[in-house]
Amino acid sequence: MYEYKVIQIREKLIGGKMSPDKIEELLNKHAADGWQLKAMTAADVKGRIGPGGVEGLLVTFERPRR
Repeated sequence: MYEYKVIQIREKLIGGKMSPDKIEELLNKHAADGWQLKAMTAADVKGRIGPGGVEGLLVTFERPRR
């Protein structure tokens, strides 16, 4: 039996790109809690302001159910 977690990572609404260092930090943080990267998918992630989406990632983690 496994459990899953999906995280949205999105660019800041005002300029800037997603930093590889920040993504690596996020992956390592979840790995320390036993999560393994299952999938990383580019997606338009709905923003909090306005109707449009922003470029982002959906990151799916998997680990054995505790």
